[in-house]
Amino acid sequence: MQEILLVLLNGLVYGLLLFMLSSGLTLIVGMMGVLNFAHASFYMLGAYFAYTISVGLGFWPALVIAPFLVGVLGVAVERYGLRAVHRHGKLAELLFTVGLAFIIGEIVPLIWGRTAAPYRVPAALDFPAFTLGGIQYQAYRLFMMAVSVAIFAGLYAALARTRLGLVIRAALTHPDMVAMLGHNVPRVFTLVFGAGCALAGLAGVIGGNVFTTTPGMADALGPIVFAVVIMGGLGSIPGALIASLAIGFVQTASVTLDAPLGSVLGHIGLPLDPHGALGQLTIAHAAPAVPYLMLVLLLALNPRGLMGARAD
Repeated sequence: MQEILLVLLNGLVYGLLLFMLSSGLTLIVGMMGVLNFAHASFYMLGAYFAYTISVGLGFWPALVIAPFLVGVLGVAVERYGLRAVHRHGKLAELLFTVGLAFIIGEIVPLIWGRTAAPYRVPAALDFPAFTLGGIQYQAYRLFMMAVSVAIFAGLYAALARTRLGLVIRAALTHPDMVAMLGHNVPRVFTLVFGAGCALAGLAGVIGGNVFTTTPGMADALGPIVFAVVIMGGLGSIPGALIASLAIGFVQTASVTLDAPLGSVLGHIGLPLDPHGALGQLTIAHAAPAVPYLMLVLLLALNPRGLMGARAD
Protein backbone atom coordinates (compact mmCIF):
# COMPACT_ATOMS: atom_id res chain seq x y z
CA MET A 1 0.00 0.00 0.00
CA GLN A 2 2.80 2.42 0.86
CA GLU A 3 4.47 1.74 -2.48
CA ILE A 4 1.23 2.51 -4.30
CA LEU A 5 0.83 5.78 -2.38
CA LEU A 6 4.41 6.72 -3.25
CA VAL A 7 3.78 6.07 -6.95
CA LEU A 8 0.60 8.16 -6.77
CA LEU A 9 2.44 11.03 -5.09
CA ASN A 10 5.28 10.94 -7.62
CA GLY A 11 2.74 10.78 -10.44
CA LEU A 12 0.91 13.76 -8.96
CA VAL A 13 4.12 15.81 -8.75
CA TYR A 14 5.12 14.93 -12.31
CA GLY A 15 1.62 15.53 -13.64
CA LEU A 16 1.35 18.93 -11.99
CA LEU A 17 4.76 19.92 -13.38
CA LEU A 18 3.49 18.97 -16.84
CA PHE A 19 0.43 21.13 -16.25
CA MET A 20 2.55 24.04 -15.07
CA LEU A 21 4.48 23.84 -18.34
CA SER A 22 1.55 23.03 -20.63
CA SER A 23 -0.73 25.72 -19.16
CA GLY A 24 1.27 28.46 -20.88
CA LEU A 25 1.13 26.67 -24.24
CA THR A 26 -2.58 25.99 -23.76
CA LEU A 27 -3.12 29.69 -23.15
CA ILE A 28 -1.22 30.63 -26.31
CA VAL A 29 -2.93 28.02 -28.49
CA GLY A 30 -6.38 28.76 -27.11
CA MET A 31 -6.15 32.54 -27.29
CA MET A 32 -3.95 33.01 -30.39
CA GLY A 33 -4.12 29.75 -32.31
CA VAL A 34 -0.29 29.60 -32.41
CA LEU A 35 1.47 26.26 -31.95
CA ASN A 36 4.64 27.51 -30.29
CA PHE A 37 7.26 24.79 -30.81
CA ALA A 38 9.74 26.85 -28.80
CA HIS A 39 7.60 26.68 -25.66
CA ALA A 40 9.77 24.04 -23.97
CA SER A 41 12.81 26.17 -24.80
CA PHE A 42 11.34 28.97 -22.66
CA TYR A 43 10.95 26.37 -19.91
CA MET A 44 14.67 25.63 -20.24
CA LEU A 45 15.54 29.32 -20.15
CA GLY A 46 13.51 29.72 -16.97
CA ALA A 47 15.57 27.02 -15.28
CA TYR A 48 18.90 28.49 -16.41
CA PHE A 49 17.89 32.05 -15.53
CA ALA A 50 16.81 30.85 -12.08
CA TYR A 51 20.10 29.02 -11.59
CA THR A 52 22.12 32.11 -12.50
CA ILE A 53 20.03 34.44 -10.35
CA SER A 54 19.97 32.05 -7.39
CA VAL A 55 23.77 31.96 -7.29
CA GLY A 56 23.85 35.65 -6.43
CA LEU A 57 20.46 36.41 -4.90
CA GLY A 58 19.03 33.08 -3.78
CA PHE A 59 16.08 30.99 -4.89
CA TRP A 60 13.20 33.22 -3.80
CA PRO A 61 14.21 36.29 -5.84
CA ALA A 62 14.86 33.92 -8.77
CA LEU A 63 11.31 32.58 -8.41
CA VAL A 64 10.02 36.05 -9.31
CA ILE A 65 12.73 37.47 -11.57
CA ALA A 66 13.34 34.49 -13.86
CA PRO A 67 9.71 34.05 -15.06
CA PHE A 68 9.50 37.82 -15.54
CA LEU A 69 12.61 37.81 -17.74
CA VAL A 70 11.28 34.88 -19.77
CA GLY A 71 7.96 36.70 -20.14
CA VAL A 72 9.73 39.84 -21.38
CA LEU A 73 11.64 37.73 -23.89
CA GLY A 74 8.34 36.21 -25.02
CA VAL A 75 6.85 39.68 -25.49
CA ALA A 76 9.84 40.65 -27.66
CA VAL A 77 9.53 37.46 -29.72
CA GLU A 78 5.84 38.07 -30.41
CA ARG A 79 6.21 41.79 -31.07
CA TYR A 80 9.21 41.65 -33.39
CA GLY A 81 8.97 38.11 -34.74
CA LEU A 82 5.59 36.40 -34.72
CA ARG A 83 3.68 39.55 -35.55
CA ALA A 84 5.82 40.04 -38.65
CA VAL A 85 5.17 36.51 -39.97
CA HIS A 86 1.52 36.37 -38.88
CA ARG A 87 0.26 37.74 -42.18
CA HIS A 88 1.88 34.82 -44.01
CA GLY A 89 -0.30 32.24 -42.23
CA LYS A 90 -0.05 29.44 -39.67
CA LEU A 91 2.75 27.59 -41.48
CA ALA A 92 5.01 30.63 -41.30
CA GLU A 93 4.31 30.98 -37.56
CA LEU A 94 5.05 27.29 -37.04
CA LEU A 95 8.35 27.45 -38.92
CA PHE A 96 9.33 30.59 -37.04
CA THR A 97 8.87 28.91 -33.64
CA VAL A 98 10.70 25.78 -34.81
CA GLY A 99 13.65 27.92 -35.85
CA LEU A 100 13.51 29.80 -32.55
CA ALA A 101 13.67 26.50 -30.65
CA PHE A 102 16.83 25.53 -32.56
CA ILE A 103 18.41 28.92 -31.87
CA ILE A 104 17.73 28.75 -28.12
CA GLY A 105 18.93 25.15 -28.08
CA GLU A 106 22.30 26.25 -29.49
CA ILE A 107 22.68 29.42 -27.41
CA VAL A 108 22.11 27.76 -24.02
CA PRO A 109 25.15 25.42 -24.23
CA LEU A 110 27.32 28.30 -25.43
CA ILE A 111 26.48 30.34 -22.32
CA TRP A 112 26.08 27.69 -19.60
CA GLY A 113 27.96 24.71 -21.03
CA ARG A 114 26.78 21.24 -21.99
CA THR A 115 26.94 19.66 -18.55
CA ALA A 116 24.14 19.81 -15.98
CA ALA A 117 23.96 23.07 -14.03
CA PRO A 118 24.27 22.69 -10.23
CA TYR A 119 20.82 24.17 -9.65
CA ARG A 120 19.71 23.05 -6.20
CA VAL A 121 16.49 22.91 -4.20
CA PRO A 122 16.33 25.86 -1.75
CA ALA A 123 17.58 25.02 1.71
CA ALA A 124 14.36 26.29 3.30
CA LEU A 125 12.41 23.47 1.61
CA ASP A 126 15.11 20.82 1.48
CA PHE A 127 13.85 18.65 4.30
CA PRO A 128 11.60 15.59 4.53
CA ALA A 129 7.94 16.50 5.00
CA PHE A 130 7.08 12.90 5.88
CA THR A 131 8.34 9.35 5.43
CA LEU A 132 6.46 6.83 3.30
CA GLY A 133 7.59 3.25 2.82
CA GLY A 134 10.99 4.05 4.26
CA ILE A 135 11.46 6.87 1.74
CA GLN A 136 11.58 10.48 2.84
CA TYR A 137 9.27 12.74 0.82
CA GLN A 138 10.75 16.16 0.22
CA ALA A 139 8.84 19.26 1.30
CA TYR A 140 9.85 20.97 -1.95
CA ARG A 141 7.66 18.56 -3.92
CA LEU A 142 4.67 19.67 -1.87
CA PHE A 143 5.61 23.24 -2.72
CA MET A 144 5.59 22.30 -6.43
CA MET A 145 2.08 20.90 -6.05
CA ALA A 146 0.86 24.04 -4.31
CA VAL A 147 2.26 26.32 -7.03
CA SER A 148 0.66 24.22 -9.79
CA VAL A 149 -2.75 24.26 -8.11
CA ALA A 150 -2.45 28.03 -7.61
CA ILE A 151 -1.65 28.48 -11.32
CA PHE A 152 -4.71 26.48 -12.33
CA ALA A 153 -6.99 28.43 -10.00
CA GLY A 154 -5.53 31.77 -11.07
CA LEU A 155 -5.77 31.06 -14.81
CA TYR A 156 -9.28 29.70 -14.60
CA ALA A 157 -10.48 32.63 -12.54
CA ALA A 158 -8.73 35.21 -14.72
CA LEU A 159 -10.10 33.84 -18.00
CA ALA A 160 -13.60 33.05 -16.81
CA ARG A 161 -14.33 35.73 -14.21
CA THR A 162 -12.50 38.92 -15.14
CA ARG A 163 -12.96 41.65 -17.73
CA LEU A 164 -9.44 41.01 -19.04
CA GLY A 165 -10.29 37.37 -19.64
CA LEU A 166 -13.41 38.38 -21.56
CA VAL A 167 -11.41 40.75 -23.76
CA ILE A 168 -8.79 38.08 -24.46
CA ARG A 169 -11.38 35.46 -25.44
CA ALA A 170 -13.32 37.94 -27.56
CA ALA A 171 -10.15 39.10 -29.34
CA LEU A 172 -9.63 35.60 -30.70
CA THR A 173 -13.06 35.15 -32.29
CA HIS A 174 -14.08 38.77 -32.99
CA PRO A 175 -10.89 40.88 -33.23
CA ASP A 176 -12.50 43.62 -35.34
CA MET A 177 -15.32 44.13 -32.87
CA VAL A 178 -12.91 44.20 -29.93
CA ALA A 179 -10.82 46.80 -31.76
CA MET A 180 -13.92 48.92 -32.39
CA LEU A 181 -14.57 48.90 -28.65
CA GLY A 182 -11.22 50.60 -28.12
CA HIS A 183 -8.99 47.65 -27.25
CA ASN A 184 -5.57 47.19 -28.83
CA VAL A 185 -5.87 43.62 -30.18
CA PRO A 186 -2.20 43.18 -31.17
CA ARG A 187 -1.18 44.29 -27.69
CA VAL A 188 -3.59 41.79 -26.16
CA PHE A 189 -2.00 38.98 -28.18
CA THR A 190 1.47 40.17 -27.20
CA LEU A 191 0.55 40.08 -23.51
CA VAL A 192 -1.00 36.61 -23.89
CA PHE A 193 2.12 35.25 -25.57
CA GLY A 194 4.35 36.85 -22.93
CA ALA A 195 2.21 35.45 -20.12
CA GLY A 196 2.35 31.96 -21.66
CA CYS A 197 6.14 32.14 -21.91
CA ALA A 198 6.37 33.41 -18.32
CA LEU A 199 4.38 30.35 -17.17
CA ALA A 200 6.85 28.12 -19.01
CA GLY A 201 9.68 29.98 -17.30
CA LEU A 202 8.03 29.50 -13.91
CA ALA A 203 7.81 25.76 -14.60
CA GLY A 204 11.54 25.81 -15.32
CA VAL A 205 12.26 27.61 -12.05
CA ILE A 206 10.18 25.12 -10.07
CA GLY A 207 11.14 21.94 -11.90
CA GLY A 208 14.70 22.57 -13.01
CA ASN A 209 16.23 21.85 -9.61
CA VAL A 210 14.29 18.58 -9.21
CA PHE A 211 14.51 17.10 -12.72
CA THR A 212 17.99 18.53 -13.49
CA THR A 213 18.87 21.56 -15.58
CA THR A 214 20.60 20.48 -18.79
CA PRO A 215 20.63 21.65 -22.43
CA GLY A 216 18.52 18.60 -23.31
CA MET A 217 15.66 19.34 -20.91
CA ALA A 218 13.57 21.07 -23.59
CA ASP A 219 13.88 18.10 -25.95
CA ALA A 220 12.90 15.73 -23.14
CA LEU A 221 9.66 17.47 -22.15
CA GLY A 222 8.69 19.37 -25.29
CA PRO A 223 6.96 16.51 -27.15
CA ILE A 224 5.14 15.41 -23.98
CA VAL A 225 3.81 18.94 -23.47
CA PHE A 226 2.32 18.94 -26.96
CA ALA A 227 0.73 15.56 -26.20
CA VAL A 228 -0.82 17.10 -23.07
CA VAL A 229 -2.19 20.14 -24.92
CA ILE A 230 -3.71 18.02 -27.69
CA MET A 231 -5.11 15.42 -25.31
CA GLY A 232 -6.71 18.05 -23.11
CA GLY A 233 -8.24 19.84 -26.07
CA LEU A 234 -6.75 22.87 -27.78
CA GLY A 235 -7.19 25.87 -25.52
CA SER A 236 -8.77 24.06 -22.55
CA ILE A 237 -7.07 24.78 -19.23
CA PRO A 238 -9.14 22.15 -17.30
CA GLY A 239 -8.47 19.67 -20.11
CA ALA A 240 -4.73 20.32 -19.85
CA LEU A 241 -4.87 19.66 -16.10
CA ILE A 242 -6.71 16.36 -16.57
CA ALA A 243 -4.39 15.23 -19.36
CA SER A 244 -1.29 16.20 -17.35
CA LEU A 245 -2.41 14.21 -14.34
CA ALA A 246 -3.39 11.22 -16.48
CA ILE A 247 0.01 11.11 -18.18
CA GLY A 248 1.79 11.72 -14.88
CA PHE A 249 0.06 8.86 -13.09
CA VAL A 250 0.21 6.34 -15.95
CA GLN A 251 3.82 7.03 -16.92
CA THR A 252 5.05 7.01 -13.31
CA ALA A 253 3.26 3.72 -12.68
CA SER A 254 4.68 2.27 -15.90
CA VAL A 255 8.25 3.04 -14.82
CA THR A 256 7.82 0.86 -11.74
CA LEU A 257 6.43 -2.20 -13.57
CA ASP A 258 8.88 -4.98 -14.43
CA ALA A 259 6.28 -7.24 -16.08
CA PRO A 260 7.41 -8.54 -19.50
CA LEU A 261 5.86 -6.53 -22.30
CA GLY A 262 5.42 -9.68 -24.37
CA SER A 263 3.11 -11.32 -21.85
CA VAL A 264 0.99 -8.16 -21.58
CA LEU A 265 0.61 -7.88 -25.34
CA GLY A 266 -0.11 -11.57 -25.52
CA HIS A 267 -3.21 -11.08 -23.39
CA ILE A 268 -4.60 -8.63 -25.95
CA GLY A 269 -3.91 -10.88 -28.93
CA LEU A 270 -0.44 -9.63 -29.94
CA PRO A 271 1.91 -12.48 -28.96
CA LEU A 272 5.66 -11.90 -29.14
CA ASP A 273 8.50 -14.33 -29.21
CA PRO A 274 9.63 -14.45 -25.54
CA HIS A 275 13.19 -15.12 -26.68
CA GLY A 276 13.25 -12.25 -29.19
CA ALA A 277 14.45 -8.69 -28.58
CA LEU A 278 10.94 -7.30 -28.08
CA GLY A 279 9.96 -10.24 -25.90
CA GLN A 280 12.66 -9.32 -23.39
CA LEU A 281 11.37 -5.78 -22.89
CA THR A 282 9.44 -4.83 -19.77
CA ILE A 283 6.68 -2.28 -19.36
CA ALA A 284 9.21 0.04 -17.70
CA HIS A 285 11.27 0.05 -20.91
CA ALA A 286 8.22 1.18 -22.86
CA ALA A 287 7.27 3.92 -20.36
CA PRO A 288 8.64 6.82 -22.50
CA ALA A 289 6.15 5.88 -25.23
CA VAL A 290 3.15 5.94 -22.86
CA PRO A 291 2.12 9.62 -23.41
CA TYR A 292 2.05 9.18 -27.17
CA LEU A 293 0.16 5.89 -26.99
CA MET A 294 -2.43 7.60 -24.78
CA LEU A 295 -2.62 10.48 -27.27
CA VAL A 296 -3.21 8.19 -30.26
CA LEU A 297 -5.88 6.18 -28.44
CA LEU A 298 -7.71 9.30 -27.28
CA LEU A 299 -7.65 10.99 -30.67
CA ALA A 300 -8.98 7.81 -32.28
CA LEU A 301 -12.00 8.12 -29.98
CA ASN A 302 -12.33 11.91 -29.85
CA PRO A 303 -10.27 14.06 -32.27
CA ARG A 304 -11.05 17.21 -30.25
CA GLY A 305 -9.42 15.90 -27.08
CA LEU A 306 -10.93 15.68 -23.62
CA MET A 307 -12.44 19.16 -23.37
CA GLY A 308 -11.47 20.94 -26.56
CA ALA A 309 -13.78 23.10 -28.62
CA ARG A 310 -11.28 23.62 -31.45
CA ALA A 311 -10.31 21.00 -34.01
CA ASP A 312 -8.01 23.15 -36.19
